[in-house]
Amino acid sequence: MVSYRGYMSPEYASEGLYSTKSDVFSFGVLVLEIVSGKRNRGFNHPDHDLNLLGHAWTLFIEDRSSEFIDASMGNICNLSEVLRSINLGLLCVQRFPEDRPSMHSVVLMLGGEGALPQPKEPCFFTDKNMMEAYSSSSTQPTITVLEAR
Repeated sequence: MVSYRGYMSPEYASEGLYSTKSDVFSFGVLVLEIVSGKRNRGFNHPDHDLNLLGHAWTLFIEDRSSEFIDASMGNICNLSEVLRSINLGLLCVQRFPEDRPSMHSVVLMLGGEGALPQPKEPCFFTDKNMMEAYSSSSTQPTITVLEAR
């Protein structure tokens, strides 16, 4: 089950609705983190307040996805495969669960060579927006304080 808010699907974070598409969302976040070398949670960019997903989406729609790739990959990566991974990651983090592929489809897309569908805009939260979503939800997280005996 998804337990870390940087990887939670929007429907789980805001309404507590969990499905297999929630796992697909989390997988997409991981793919984007691996490609960029950065974490979604706590991501900062000097030009905007978007998280990593929003940054990936912005570069994708501007046809600048190559700027999203971690510089340490240098010339050791196959650019077309990495760009495909970004596209796939964005398919997995689409706003609505019904728009996300199944995990079975994700596996097939990872191994395939055909063109991938165009992703729709993901639901991006900044850390501040995520905290507001938590505080406005009807189910508040339980905090347990451990004390030494």
